[in-house]
Amino acid sequence: MNPDPTPSPAAGAASVRVRRRAPDAPSPADADALCARLYAARGVASSADTELGLAGLLPFDALAGIAEAAERVAAALCDGAPILVVGDYDADGATGSALAVLGLRALGATQVDYLIPSRFADGYGLSPPVVEAAARLAPRPGLILTVDNGIAGVAGVARAGELGIEVVVTDHHLPGETLPAAAAIVNPRRPDCGFPSKHLAGVGVVFYLLAAVRARLRAQGWFGSARPEPNLAGFLDLVALGTVADVVTLDENNRILVEQGLRRIRAGRCRPGIRALLGVAGRDPARATARDLAFVAGPRLNAAGRLADMGLGVECLLTEDPARALAIAGELDGLNRARRTIEREMQDQAEALLADLHLDGTALPPGLCLFAPGWHQGVTGILAARLRERYHRPVIAFGEAGDGQLRGSARSIEGLHIRDLIAAVDRAQPGLVGRFGGHAMAAGLSLDSAALDGFKAAFEAAVADELGECPPVRELVSDGELPGALLTLATAERLRFAGPWGKGFPEPLFDGSFEVLGRRIVGERHLRLRVRPAGGGTPLDAIGFGLAEQTNEIGRTAHLAYRLDVNDYQGVRSPQLVIEFIDASPTVIAASAAPSAGAS
Repeated sequence: MNPDPTPSPAAGAASVRVRRRAPDAPSPADADALCARLYAARGVASSADTELGLAGLLPFDALAGIAEAAERVAAALCDGAPILVVGDYDADGATGSALAVLGLRALGATQVDYLIPSRFADGYGLSPPVVEAAARLAPRPGLILTVDNGIAGVAGVARAGELGIEVVVTDHHLPGETLPAAAAIVNPRRPDCGFPSKHLAGVGVVFYLLAAVRARLRAQGWFGSARPEPNLAGFLDLVALGTVADVVTLDENNRILVEQGLRRIRAGRCRPGIRALLGVAGRDPARATARDLAFVAGPRLNAAGRLADMGLGVECLLTEDPARALAIAGELDGLNRARRTIEREMQDQAEALLADLHLDGTALPPGLCLFAPGWHQGVTGILAARLRERYHRPVIAFGEAGDGQLRGSARSIEGLHIRDLIAAVDRAQPGLVGRFGGHAMAAGLSLDSAALDGFKAAFEAAVADELGECPPVRELVSDGELPGALLTLATAERLRFAGPWGKGFPEPLFDGSFEVLGRRIVGERHLRLRVRPAGGGTPLDAIGFGLAEQTNEIGRTAHLAYRLDVNDYQGVRSPQLVIEFIDASPTVIAASAAPSAGAS
Protein backbone atom coordinates (compact mmCIF):
# COMPACT_ATOMS: atom_id res chain seq x y z
CA MET A 1 0.00 0.00 0.00
CA ASN A 2 1.29 3.42 -0.91
CA PRO A 3 2.02 5.21 2.41
CA ASP A 4 1.82 8.66 0.88
CA PRO A 5 -0.71 8.29 -1.95
CA THR A 6 -1.39 11.02 -4.43
CA PRO A 7 -4.99 12.12 -4.00
CA SER A 8 -7.40 10.98 -6.67
CA PRO A 9 -7.98 13.58 -9.38
CA ALA A 10 -11.66 12.75 -9.24
CA ALA A 11 -12.64 15.13 -6.47
CA GLY A 12 -13.13 18.86 -6.81
CA ALA A 13 -12.48 19.42 -10.49
CA ALA A 14 -14.03 18.36 -13.76
CA SER A 15 -12.20 15.60 -15.59
CA VAL A 16 -12.49 14.07 -19.03
CA ARG A 17 -11.60 10.42 -19.43
CA VAL A 18 -9.94 9.62 -22.73
CA ARG A 19 -8.28 6.51 -24.09
CA ARG A 20 -4.75 6.57 -25.39
CA ARG A 21 -4.69 5.53 -29.02
CA ALA A 22 -2.87 2.24 -29.42
CA PRO A 23 -1.73 0.55 -32.66
CA ASP A 24 -4.41 -1.32 -34.52
CA ALA A 25 -4.03 -4.83 -33.16
CA PRO A 26 -6.13 -7.58 -31.60
CA SER A 27 -6.75 -7.42 -27.88
CA PRO A 28 -3.55 -8.61 -26.16
CA ALA A 29 -3.61 -12.30 -25.28
CA ASP A 30 -0.82 -12.23 -22.67
CA ALA A 31 1.26 -9.86 -20.57
CA ASP A 32 4.09 -9.64 -23.12
CA ALA A 33 1.69 -8.60 -25.89
CA LEU A 34 0.09 -6.12 -23.51
CA CYS A 35 3.46 -4.53 -22.72
CA ALA A 36 4.32 -4.28 -26.41
CA ARG A 37 1.03 -2.46 -26.96
CA LEU A 38 1.69 -0.12 -24.01
CA TYR A 39 5.19 0.70 -25.22
CA ALA A 40 3.94 1.41 -28.74
CA ALA A 41 1.28 3.74 -27.37
CA ARG A 42 4.11 5.66 -25.62
CA GLY A 43 6.21 5.99 -28.75
CA VAL A 44 8.58 3.06 -28.18
CA ALA A 45 8.57 1.13 -31.42
CA SER A 46 10.70 -1.96 -30.79
CA SER A 47 11.82 -4.27 -28.01
CA ALA A 48 15.39 -3.01 -28.45
CA ASP A 49 14.21 0.40 -27.27
CA THR A 50 13.11 -1.12 -23.94
CA GLU A 51 16.47 -2.68 -23.01
CA LEU A 52 17.72 0.58 -21.49
CA GLY A 53 21.40 -0.38 -21.38
CA LEU A 54 24.15 2.04 -20.36
CA ALA A 55 25.46 2.01 -23.93
CA GLY A 56 22.41 4.07 -24.87
CA LEU A 57 23.31 7.03 -22.65
CA LEU A 58 23.97 10.33 -24.37
CA PRO A 59 27.68 11.31 -24.31
CA PHE A 60 28.77 13.85 -21.72
CA ASP A 61 30.64 16.01 -24.19
CA ALA A 62 27.33 17.18 -25.67
CA LEU A 63 26.79 19.30 -22.53
CA ALA A 64 27.88 22.90 -22.94
CA GLY A 65 30.50 23.96 -20.40
CA ILE A 66 31.36 20.46 -19.25
CA ALA A 67 34.92 20.52 -20.58
CA GLU A 68 35.69 23.70 -18.65
CA ALA A 69 33.97 22.35 -15.54
CA ALA A 70 35.87 19.06 -15.71
CA GLU A 71 39.14 20.93 -16.14
CA ARG A 72 38.55 23.11 -13.06
CA VAL A 73 37.36 20.22 -10.86
CA ALA A 74 40.19 17.94 -11.99
CA ALA A 75 42.74 20.68 -11.31
CA ALA A 76 41.42 21.24 -7.79
CA LEU A 77 41.41 17.49 -7.18
CA CYS A 78 44.99 17.02 -8.40
CA ASP A 79 46.21 20.02 -6.41
CA GLY A 80 44.59 18.71 -3.24
CA ALA A 81 42.55 21.90 -2.90
CA PRO A 82 39.56 21.66 -0.55
CA ILE A 83 36.34 21.20 -2.56
CA LEU A 84 33.00 22.17 -1.03
CA VAL A 85 29.76 20.82 -2.49
CA VAL A 86 26.84 23.23 -1.95
CA GLY A 87 23.57 21.43 -2.55
CA ASP A 88 19.83 21.99 -2.32
CA TYR A 89 17.54 20.89 0.50
CA ASP A 90 15.34 18.52 -1.53
CA ALA A 91 15.85 14.89 -2.52
CA ASP A 92 17.48 15.81 -5.82
CA GLY A 93 19.91 18.11 -4.04
CA ALA A 94 20.63 15.53 -1.33
CA THR A 95 21.28 12.66 -3.74
CA GLY A 96 23.32 14.97 -5.99
CA SER A 97 25.39 16.22 -3.05
CA ALA A 98 26.03 12.68 -1.81
CA LEU A 99 26.95 11.61 -5.34
CA ALA A 100 29.37 14.53 -5.73
CA VAL A 101 31.11 13.78 -2.42
CA LEU A 102 31.32 10.01 -3.00
CA GLY A 103 32.25 10.37 -6.67
CA LEU A 104 35.02 12.90 -6.08
CA ARG A 105 36.45 10.77 -3.28
CA ALA A 106 36.38 7.73 -5.57
CA LEU A 107 38.25 9.76 -8.19
CA GLY A 108 40.99 10.52 -5.66
CA ALA A 109 39.97 13.78 -3.99
CA THR A 110 41.31 13.99 -0.43
CA GLN A 111 39.45 17.07 0.82
CA VAL A 112 35.76 17.06 -0.05
CA ASP A 113 32.96 18.30 2.19
CA TYR A 114 29.40 19.51 1.68
CA LEU A 115 27.12 22.30 2.86
CA ILE A 116 23.33 22.29 2.51
CA PRO A 117 21.76 25.74 3.12
CA SER A 118 18.85 25.79 5.56
CA ARG A 119 15.45 26.25 3.98
CA PHE A 120 14.50 28.44 6.94
CA ALA A 121 17.66 30.42 7.73
CA ASP A 122 19.32 30.71 4.33
CA GLY A 123 16.71 30.08 1.67
CA TYR A 124 17.45 28.49 -1.67
CA GLY A 125 20.72 28.52 -3.53
CA LEU A 126 24.20 30.00 -3.42
CA SER A 127 23.50 33.35 -1.76
CA PRO A 128 26.24 35.70 -0.46
CA PRO A 129 25.58 34.66 3.18
CA VAL A 130 26.00 30.99 2.22
CA VAL A 131 29.29 31.81 0.48
CA GLU A 132 30.48 33.73 3.52
CA ALA A 133 29.60 30.76 5.75
CA ALA A 134 31.56 28.52 3.40
CA ALA A 135 34.58 30.81 3.59
CA ARG A 136 34.62 30.45 7.38
CA LEU A 137 34.95 26.67 7.21
CA ALA A 138 38.19 24.92 8.02
CA PRO A 139 39.72 24.07 5.69
CA ARG A 140 38.63 27.03 3.60
CA PRO A 141 37.39 25.77 0.22
CA GLY A 142 39.35 26.57 -2.89
CA LEU A 143 36.49 25.45 -5.11
CA ILE A 144 32.74 25.46 -4.58
CA LEU A 145 30.76 22.97 -6.67
CA THR A 146 27.04 23.71 -6.69
CA VAL A 147 24.53 20.88 -7.05
CA ASP A 148 20.92 21.45 -8.15
CA ASN A 149 21.37 25.21 -7.73
CA GLY A 150 23.63 28.06 -8.72
CA ILE A 151 22.21 29.14 -12.07
CA ALA A 152 20.41 31.99 -10.27
CA GLY A 153 23.28 32.64 -7.84
CA VAL A 154 24.66 35.72 -9.57
CA ALA A 155 25.31 37.59 -6.32
CA GLY A 156 26.62 34.51 -4.53
CA VAL A 157 29.13 33.69 -7.26
CA ALA A 158 30.23 37.33 -7.31
CA ARG A 159 30.81 37.22 -3.55
CA ALA A 160 32.81 34.02 -3.91
CA GLY A 161 34.99 35.77 -6.47
CA GLU A 162 35.62 38.62 -4.03
CA LEU A 163 36.70 36.06 -1.44
CA GLY A 164 38.99 34.26 -3.88
CA ILE A 165 36.90 31.10 -4.12
CA GLU A 166 36.32 29.56 -7.54
CA VAL A 167 32.82 28.30 -8.37
CA VAL A 168 31.67 25.59 -10.76
CA VAL A 169 27.90 25.53 -11.21
CA THR A 170 25.91 22.38 -11.94
CA ASP A 171 22.17 22.92 -12.17
CA HIS A 172 19.11 22.03 -14.22
CA HIS A 173 16.78 24.95 -13.46
CA LEU A 174 15.94 27.57 -16.04
CA PRO A 175 18.55 30.34 -16.33
CA GLY A 176 17.56 33.94 -15.82
CA GLU A 177 18.56 36.79 -18.11
CA THR A 178 22.00 37.02 -16.46
CA LEU A 179 24.25 34.02 -15.87
CA PRO A 180 26.58 33.94 -12.86
CA ALA A 181 30.27 34.69 -13.54
CA ALA A 182 31.36 31.19 -12.53
CA ALA A 183 34.48 29.40 -13.72
CA ALA A 184 32.15 26.99 -15.54
CA ILE A 185 28.43 26.29 -15.78
CA VAL A 186 26.94 22.91 -16.66
CA ASN A 187 23.19 23.08 -17.19
CA PRO A 188 21.32 21.37 -20.04
CA ARG A 189 18.90 24.31 -20.06
CA ARG A 190 21.56 26.85 -20.91
CA PRO A 191 20.41 28.62 -24.08
CA ASP A 192 23.62 27.61 -25.85
CA CYS A 193 23.53 23.95 -24.75
CA GLY A 194 22.84 21.41 -27.47
CA PHE A 195 22.45 18.42 -25.15
CA PRO A 196 19.54 16.43 -26.65
CA SER A 197 17.86 15.81 -23.29
CA LYS A 198 16.82 18.92 -21.37
CA HIS A 199 15.32 16.85 -18.57
CA LEU A 200 18.31 15.79 -16.48
CA ALA A 201 17.74 16.18 -12.76
CA GLY A 202 20.42 17.92 -10.71
CA VAL A 203 21.84 14.54 -9.69
CA GLY A 204 22.00 13.54 -13.35
CA VAL A 205 24.06 16.63 -14.20
CA VAL A 206 26.50 15.71 -11.41
CA PHE A 207 26.79 12.17 -12.75
CA TYR A 208 27.71 13.52 -16.18
CA LEU A 209 30.27 15.90 -14.68
CA LEU A 210 31.92 13.07 -12.75
CA ALA A 211 32.16 11.08 -16.00
CA ALA A 212 33.85 14.05 -17.68
CA VAL A 213 36.25 14.55 -14.76
CA ARG A 214 37.15 10.86 -14.86
CA ALA A 215 37.87 11.06 -18.59
CA ARG A 216 40.13 14.08 -18.06
CA LEU A 217 42.02 12.41 -15.20
CA ARG A 218 42.39 9.25 -17.27
CA ALA A 219 43.97 11.29 -20.08
CA GLN A 220 46.40 12.78 -17.54
CA GLY A 221 47.51 9.32 -16.38
CA TRP A 222 46.00 9.88 -12.93
CA PHE A 223 44.81 6.32 -12.41
CA GLY A 224 47.00 3.29 -11.80
CA SER A 225 47.46 0.27 -9.58
CA ALA A 226 47.65 2.44 -6.46
CA ARG A 227 44.68 4.56 -7.56
CA PRO A 228 42.23 2.41 -9.55
CA GLU A 229 39.73 4.03 -11.86
CA PRO A 230 36.25 3.91 -10.33
CA ASN A 231 33.17 2.48 -11.99
CA LEU A 232 30.74 5.39 -11.71
CA ALA A 233 27.82 3.15 -12.62
CA GLY A 234 27.99 1.95 -9.03
CA PHE A 235 26.44 5.28 -8.00
CA LEU A 236 23.40 5.03 -10.26
CA ASP A 237 21.16 4.11 -7.33
CA LEU A 238 21.59 7.70 -6.14
CA VAL A 239 20.91 9.02 -9.64
CA ALA A 240 17.74 6.95 -9.90
CA LEU A 241 16.39 8.14 -6.56
CA GLY A 242 17.06 11.82 -7.21
CA THR A 243 15.73 11.70 -10.77
CA VAL A 244 12.44 10.05 -9.79
CA ALA A 245 11.98 12.13 -6.63
CA ASP A 246 12.37 15.37 -8.59
CA VAL A 247 9.61 14.33 -11.02
CA VAL A 248 11.58 15.22 -14.13
CA THR A 249 10.43 13.90 -17.49
CA LEU A 250 11.53 10.30 -18.04
CA ASP A 251 12.78 10.62 -21.59
CA GLU A 252 14.90 7.74 -22.89
CA ASN A 253 18.11 9.04 -21.32
CA ASN A 254 16.54 9.44 -17.89
CA ARG A 255 14.83 6.06 -18.19
CA ILE A 256 18.23 4.48 -18.73
CA LEU A 257 19.64 6.21 -15.64
CA VAL A 258 16.64 5.19 -13.51
CA GLU A 259 16.41 1.63 -14.78
CA GLN A 260 20.13 1.00 -14.27
CA GLY A 261 19.90 2.40 -10.75
CA LEU A 262 16.88 0.25 -9.96
CA ARG A 263 18.67 -2.86 -11.19
CA ARG A 264 21.48 -2.17 -8.75
CA ILE A 265 19.01 -1.62 -5.90
CA ARG A 266 17.21 -4.89 -6.66
CA ALA A 267 20.52 -6.73 -6.87
CA GLY A 268 21.50 -5.54 -3.38
CA ARG A 269 24.26 -3.26 -4.69
CA CYS A 270 22.85 0.03 -3.42
CA ARG A 271 23.83 2.50 -0.73
CA PRO A 272 22.98 1.34 2.81
CA GLY A 273 20.93 4.53 3.19
CA ILE A 274 18.66 3.75 0.23
CA ARG A 275 18.16 0.20 1.51
CA ALA A 276 17.29 1.64 4.94
CA LEU A 277 14.86 4.24 3.54
CA LEU A 278 12.95 1.46 1.81
CA GLY A 279 13.26 -0.86 4.79
CA VAL A 280 11.70 1.47 7.37
CA ALA A 281 8.60 1.58 5.15
CA GLY A 282 8.47 -2.19 4.88
CA ARG A 283 9.53 -2.28 1.24
CA ASP A 284 11.77 -5.01 -0.14
CA PRO A 285 14.67 -3.48 -2.11
CA ALA A 286 14.76 -6.62 -4.27
CA ARG A 287 11.34 -5.61 -5.66
CA ALA A 288 11.90 -1.85 -5.84
CA THR A 289 10.31 0.18 -8.61
CA ALA A 290 10.29 3.84 -9.56
CA ARG A 291 7.04 4.19 -7.59
CA ASP A 292 8.88 3.07 -4.43
CA LEU A 293 11.50 5.75 -5.02
CA ALA A 294 8.81 8.37 -5.67
CA PHE A 295 6.45 7.59 -2.80
CA VAL A 296 8.57 5.81 -0.19
CA ALA A 297 12.25 6.77 -0.24
CA GLY A 298 11.82 10.24 -1.75
CA PRO A 299 9.32 11.65 0.80
CA ARG A 300 11.35 10.38 3.75
CA LEU A 301 14.50 11.98 2.37
CA ASN A 302 12.64 15.20 1.61
CA ALA A 303 11.26 15.32 5.16
CA ALA A 304 14.68 16.32 6.48
CA GLY A 305 14.79 19.43 4.30
CA ARG A 306 11.15 20.28 4.97
CA LEU A 307 11.16 20.09 8.76
CA ALA A 308 14.78 19.95 9.93
CA ASP A 309 18.21 19.89 8.26
CA MET A 310 18.85 18.11 4.96
CA GLY A 311 22.31 17.30 6.24
CA LEU A 312 20.59 14.39 7.99
CA GLY A 313 19.41 13.08 4.63
CA VAL A 314 22.85 13.46 3.05
CA GLU A 315 24.45 11.62 5.96
CA CYS A 316 21.97 8.78 5.47
CA LEU A 317 23.15 8.46 1.87
CA LEU A 318 26.86 8.86 2.65
CA THR A 319 27.31 6.38 5.47
CA GLU A 320 28.76 2.96 4.77
CA ASP A 321 27.48 1.59 8.09
CA PRO A 322 24.11 -0.22 7.65
CA ALA A 323 23.23 0.20 11.34
CA ARG A 324 23.82 3.95 11.23
CA ALA A 325 21.90 4.20 7.95
CA LEU A 326 18.94 2.41 9.54
CA ALA A 327 19.03 4.68 12.59
CA ILE A 328 19.03 7.81 10.43
CA ALA A 329 16.30 6.40 8.20
CA GLY A 330 14.22 5.88 11.33
CA GLU A 331 14.66 9.56 12.20
CA LEU A 332 13.66 10.52 8.68
CA ASP A 333 10.61 8.26 8.88
CA GLY A 334 9.58 10.07 12.08
CA LEU A 335 10.01 13.44 10.39
CA ASN A 336 7.89 12.24 7.49
CA ARG A 337 5.10 11.20 9.84
CA ALA A 338 5.22 14.64 11.45
CA ARG A 339 5.14 16.22 7.99
CA ARG A 340 1.99 14.28 7.12
CA THR A 341 0.26 15.54 10.26
CA ILE A 342 1.19 19.15 9.49
CA GLU A 343 0.13 18.69 5.87
CA ARG A 344 -3.31 17.35 6.82
CA GLU A 345 -3.90 20.30 9.14
CA MET A 346 -2.84 22.77 6.46
CA GLN A 347 -4.99 21.09 3.82
CA ASP A 348 -8.03 21.27 6.11
CA GLN A 349 -7.36 24.99 6.60
CA ALA A 350 -6.93 25.51 2.87
CA GLU A 351 -10.24 23.79 2.13
CA ALA A 352 -11.89 26.00 4.76
CA LEU A 353 -10.46 29.10 3.07
CA LEU A 354 -11.94 28.01 -0.25
CA ALA A 355 -15.27 27.18 1.37
CA ASP A 356 -15.39 30.61 3.02
CA LEU A 357 -15.13 32.16 -0.42
CA HIS A 358 -18.19 30.12 -1.50
CA LEU A 359 -16.22 28.59 -4.32
CA ASP A 360 -17.19 25.48 -6.19
CA GLY A 361 -15.73 23.47 -9.06
CA THR A 362 -17.18 25.78 -11.73
CA ALA A 363 -16.51 29.11 -10.00
CA LEU A 364 -12.87 28.71 -9.05
CA PRO A 365 -10.53 31.47 -10.18
CA PRO A 366 -8.06 30.26 -12.79
CA GLY A 367 -5.22 30.29 -10.26
CA LEU A 368 -5.22 29.76 -6.49
CA CYS A 369 -3.01 31.86 -4.21
CA LEU A 370 -3.41 30.90 -0.54
CA PHE A 371 -1.93 31.79 2.84
CA ALA A 372 -2.87 31.21 6.47
CA PRO A 373 -0.93 32.27 9.57
CA GLY A 374 1.15 29.45 10.95
CA TRP A 375 1.52 27.54 7.70
CA HIS A 376 4.84 25.70 7.67
CA GLN A 377 6.98 26.88 4.78
CA GLY A 378 8.58 23.45 4.50
CA VAL A 379 5.21 21.88 3.68
CA THR A 380 3.70 24.51 1.38
CA GLY A 381 5.03 22.74 -1.71
CA ILE A 382 3.17 19.55 -0.87
CA LEU A 383 0.03 21.53 -0.03
CA ALA A 384 0.20 23.33 -3.37
CA ALA A 385 0.62 19.98 -5.16
CA ARG A 386 -2.37 18.47 -3.33
CA LEU A 387 -4.61 21.41 -4.18
CA ARG A 388 -3.37 21.43 -7.77
CA GLU A 389 -4.37 17.78 -8.11
CA ARG A 390 -7.75 18.30 -6.47
CA TYR A 391 -8.82 21.44 -8.34
CA HIS A 392 -6.66 21.29 -11.48
CA ARG A 393 -5.51 24.86 -11.05
CA PRO A 394 -2.03 26.34 -10.69
CA VAL A 395 -1.52 26.93 -6.97
CA ILE A 396 0.83 29.02 -4.87
CA ALA A 397 0.80 28.35 -1.12
CA PHE A 398 2.66 30.76 1.18
CA GLY A 399 4.20 30.24 4.61
CA GLU A 400 5.67 32.77 7.02
CA ALA A 401 9.43 33.22 6.67
CA GLY A 402 9.97 35.80 9.45
CA ASP A 403 10.80 39.52 9.30
CA GLY A 404 7.53 40.23 7.52
CA GLN A 405 8.41 37.93 4.63
CA LEU A 406 6.40 35.15 3.02
CA ARG A 407 7.90 32.27 1.12
CA GLY A 408 5.74 30.59 -1.49
CA SER A 409 5.78 27.27 -3.31
CA ALA A 410 4.08 27.12 -6.70
CA ARG A 411 2.81 24.06 -8.57
CA SER A 412 1.39 24.26 -12.07
CA ILE A 413 -0.70 22.30 -14.54
CA GLU A 414 0.28 21.20 -18.03
CA GLY A 415 0.21 24.11 -20.44
CA LEU A 416 1.22 26.82 -17.95
CA HIS A 417 4.90 27.56 -17.33
CA ILE A 418 4.77 28.72 -13.72
CA ARG A 419 8.28 30.15 -13.47
CA ASP A 420 7.79 32.22 -16.62
CA LEU A 421 4.41 33.41 -15.36
CA ILE A 422 5.95 34.65 -12.08
CA ALA A 423 8.66 36.36 -14.12
CA ALA A 424 5.96 38.08 -16.18
CA VAL A 425 4.28 39.35 -13.00
CA ASP A 426 7.65 40.61 -11.80
CA ARG A 427 8.28 42.47 -15.06
CA ALA A 428 4.82 44.01 -15.04
CA GLN A 429 5.06 45.14 -11.41
CA PRO A 430 8.73 45.56 -10.46
CA GLY A 431 9.37 45.21 -6.75
CA LEU A 432 6.23 43.18 -6.05
CA VAL A 433 8.08 39.83 -6.10
CA GLY A 434 11.31 39.20 -4.22
CA ARG A 435 13.55 36.29 -5.22
CA PHE A 436 12.06 33.60 -7.42
CA GLY A 437 13.15 30.66 -9.51
CA GLY A 438 12.11 27.24 -10.74
CA HIS A 439 10.85 25.60 -13.90
CA ALA A 440 7.67 24.85 -15.82
CA MET A 441 5.78 22.85 -13.21
CA ALA A 442 7.22 24.10 -9.91
CA ALA A 443 8.71 27.31 -8.59
CA GLY A 444 9.52 29.16 -5.40
CA LEU A 445 9.32 32.84 -4.55
CA SER A 446 9.43 35.30 -1.67
CA LEU A 447 7.17 38.28 -0.98
CA ASP A 448 6.79 41.04 1.55
CA SER A 449 3.65 40.08 3.51
CA ALA A 450 2.11 43.48 2.72
CA ALA A 451 2.37 42.65 -1.00
CA LEU A 452 0.31 39.45 -0.80
CA ASP A 453 -3.03 40.92 -1.89
CA GLY A 454 -1.46 42.75 -4.81
CA PHE A 455 0.44 39.68 -5.88
CA LYS A 456 -2.67 37.49 -5.63
CA ALA A 457 -4.60 39.81 -7.95
CA ALA A 458 -1.70 40.01 -10.40
CA PHE A 459 -1.19 36.23 -10.33
CA GLU A 460 -4.85 35.43 -10.99
CA ALA A 461 -4.94 37.97 -13.82
CA ALA A 462 -1.78 36.56 -15.38
CA VAL A 463 -3.14 33.00 -15.22
CA ALA A 464 -6.41 34.15 -16.81
CA ASP A 465 -4.44 35.82 -19.62
CA GLU A 466 -2.56 32.56 -20.25
CA LEU A 467 -5.38 30.04 -19.87
CA GLY A 468 -8.58 32.07 -20.16
CA GLU A 469 -11.21 32.27 -17.49
CA CYS A 470 -11.84 28.53 -17.76
CA PRO A 471 -8.56 26.60 -17.43
CA PRO A 472 -8.12 23.37 -19.38
CA VAL A 473 -10.10 20.40 -18.12
CA ARG A 474 -7.93 17.57 -16.86
CA GLU A 475 -7.67 14.54 -19.08
CA LEU A 476 -7.47 11.22 -17.30
CA VAL A 477 -5.79 9.19 -20.04
CA SER A 478 -6.48 5.46 -20.09
CA ASP A 479 -4.84 2.59 -21.95
CA GLY A 480 -8.26 1.07 -22.54
CA GLU A 481 -10.02 -1.95 -21.16
CA LEU A 482 -7.98 -4.81 -19.79
CA PRO A 483 -9.44 -8.26 -20.60
CA GLY A 484 -10.61 -10.14 -17.52
CA ALA A 485 -8.19 -12.96 -18.33
CA LEU A 486 -5.28 -10.53 -17.81
CA LEU A 487 -6.42 -9.28 -14.40
CA THR A 488 -3.94 -11.63 -12.79
CA LEU A 489 -0.93 -11.58 -10.50
CA ALA A 490 1.32 -12.52 -13.42
CA THR A 491 0.18 -9.47 -15.41
CA ALA A 492 0.53 -7.21 -12.39
CA GLU A 493 4.08 -8.47 -11.78
CA ARG A 494 4.99 -7.97 -15.44
CA LEU A 495 3.68 -4.41 -15.45
CA ARG A 496 5.43 -3.64 -12.17
CA PHE A 497 8.86 -4.18 -13.66
CA ALA A 498 8.08 -3.10 -17.23
CA GLY A 499 8.92 0.56 -16.54
CA PRO A 500 10.43 2.61 -15.19
CA TRP A 501 7.18 4.56 -15.33
CA GLY A 502 6.94 8.22 -14.47
CA LYS A 503 6.41 11.68 -15.87
CA GLY A 504 6.49 11.58 -19.66
CA PHE A 505 6.29 7.77 -19.68
CA PRO A 506 3.11 7.24 -17.66
CA GLU A 507 2.33 4.13 -15.69
CA PRO A 508 -0.43 2.11 -17.41
CA LEU A 509 -3.95 3.16 -16.47
CA PHE A 510 -6.89 1.01 -17.58
CA ASP A 511 -10.66 1.45 -17.40
CA GLY A 512 -13.64 -0.86 -17.45
CA SER A 513 -16.97 -1.75 -15.93
CA PHE A 514 -17.12 -3.91 -12.82
CA GLU A 515 -19.76 -5.55 -10.68
CA VAL A 516 -19.40 -4.32 -7.10
CA LEU A 517 -19.55 -7.27 -4.70
CA GLY A 518 -18.64 -5.43 -1.49
CA ARG A 519 -17.31 -2.19 -0.08
CA ARG A 520 -15.83 -0.83 3.14
CA ILE A 521 -13.86 2.14 4.46
CA VAL A 522 -10.25 1.58 5.56
CA GLY A 523 -7.97 4.05 7.27
CA GLU A 524 -10.87 6.56 7.49
CA ARG A 525 -10.20 8.05 4.04
CA HIS A 526 -9.75 5.09 1.70
CA LEU A 527 -12.33 2.96 -0.11
CA ARG A 528 -11.83 -0.77 -0.51
CA LEU A 529 -14.03 -2.67 -2.98
CA ARG A 530 -14.44 -6.26 -3.97
CA VAL A 531 -15.21 -6.32 -7.69
CA ARG A 532 -15.66 -8.64 -10.64
CA PRO A 533 -15.30 -7.72 -14.34
CA ALA A 534 -18.71 -6.99 -15.83
CA GLY A 535 -18.14 -9.61 -18.51
CA GLY A 536 -17.39 -12.26 -15.92
CA GLY A 537 -14.16 -13.43 -14.34
CA THR A 538 -12.43 -13.86 -11.02
CA PRO A 539 -13.30 -11.39 -8.24
CA LEU A 540 -10.45 -9.25 -6.94
CA ASP A 541 -9.82 -6.41 -4.52
CA ALA A 542 -9.66 -2.72 -5.42
CA ILE A 543 -8.45 0.22 -3.32
CA GLY A 544 -9.25 3.90 -3.86
CA PHE A 545 -6.95 6.15 -1.83
CA GLY A 546 -8.81 9.19 -0.55
CA LEU A 547 -12.07 8.07 -2.17
CA ALA A 548 -14.05 7.16 0.98
CA GLU A 549 -16.41 10.08 0.31
CA GLN A 550 -17.68 8.31 -2.83
CA THR A 551 -18.87 5.18 -1.03
CA ASN A 552 -22.54 6.05 -1.18
CA GLU A 553 -22.36 7.02 -4.85
CA ILE A 554 -21.53 3.49 -5.98
CA GLY A 555 -24.29 1.12 -7.02
CA ARG A 556 -24.16 -2.49 -8.07
CA THR A 557 -21.88 -1.61 -10.99
CA ALA A 558 -19.20 1.02 -11.46
CA HIS A 559 -16.87 2.17 -14.20
CA LEU A 560 -13.32 2.33 -12.83
CA ALA A 561 -10.11 3.88 -14.09
CA TYR A 562 -7.37 1.92 -12.35
CA ARG A 563 -3.81 0.68 -12.19
CA LEU A 564 -3.21 -3.06 -11.91
CA ASP A 565 -0.84 -3.54 -8.99
CA VAL A 566 0.46 -6.18 -6.60
CA ASN A 567 -0.90 -6.26 -3.07
CA ASP A 568 1.75 -7.79 -0.78
CA TYR A 569 0.07 -8.51 2.55
CA GLN A 570 1.88 -10.61 5.16
CA GLY A 571 3.99 -12.19 2.44
CA VAL A 572 1.02 -13.19 0.28
CA ARG A 573 0.87 -11.45 -3.09
CA SER A 574 -2.32 -10.98 -5.07
CA PRO A 575 -3.51 -8.72 -7.91
CA GLN A 576 -5.21 -5.49 -6.88
CA LEU A 577 -6.81 -2.57 -8.69
CA VAL A 578 -5.65 0.85 -7.50
CA ILE A 579 -8.57 3.11 -8.40
CA GLU A 580 -7.87 6.55 -9.82
CA PHE A 581 -11.44 7.46 -10.85
CA ILE A 582 -14.93 6.12 -10.27
CA ASP A 583 -18.03 6.56 -12.42
CA ALA A 584 -21.26 5.27 -10.93
CA SER A 585 -22.26 3.99 -14.36
CA PRO A 586 -20.34 3.03 -17.52
CA THR A 587 -18.98 5.95 -19.53
CA VAL A 588 -18.19 6.23 -23.23
CA ILE A 589 -14.53 7.29 -23.47
CA ALA A 590 -13.12 8.93 -26.57
CA ALA A 591 -9.80 8.20 -28.23
CA SER A 592 -6.62 10.19 -27.64
CA ALA A 593 -3.48 10.47 -29.70
CA ALA A 594 -0.40 8.64 -28.44
CA PRO A 595 2.44 10.79 -27.13
CA SER A 596 6.07 10.38 -28.07
CA ALA A 597 8.06 8.83 -25.22
CA GLY A 598 11.58 9.38 -26.45
CA ALA A 599 11.41 13.02 -27.41
CA SER A 600 13.28 15.54 -25.34
